Amino acid sequence: MDSDSLTYKKLIQDIGNIIDPSIPTHTNLGNVSALIKSRFNWFWVGFYKVEKSELILNAFQGPAACVRIPKGNGVCGKAWSENKSIIVEDVDLFEGHISCNPASRSEIVIPFKNSNDEIVYVLDIDHDQKNAFNKIDEMNLKTINKLIVPIL
Repeated sequence: MDSDSLTYKKLIQDIGNIIDPSIPTHTNLGNVSALIKSRFNWFWVGFYKVEKSELILNAFQGPAACVRIPKGNGVCGKAWSENKSIIVEDVDLFEGHISCNPASRSEIVIPFKNSNDEIVYVLDIDHDQKNAFNKIDEMNLKTINKLIVPIL
């Protein structure tokens, strides 16, 4: 097992241990963001909440970020509207990329669904280097959604 696999295994275990349905969702997602960011030292990790026809910034770790993203816009809005994860190797090559911070060079976005299979959040992760994310990251980050369904 490589080091990233071990890191994900421990991360997923730790997230499962800290999720507490008795506290606000924002608090739980703040802890999830903090765990993800601290384990991988990625540039920005956060959640956007689906509210009507836009995504609103929710719990995150990292520099200040865009607070509203219309459905279909940027990587987050596109992942939401197309109901699929998106990996962007180079944000400069992604048509319609919203640059919330010029230091962001690559990105992965994972839609998170509730128990009714509705997208209620998107997990957005940025890195300050190109080609930082892959299908292994996507698979493991999707696993986190399964852990936090009880709080969504």
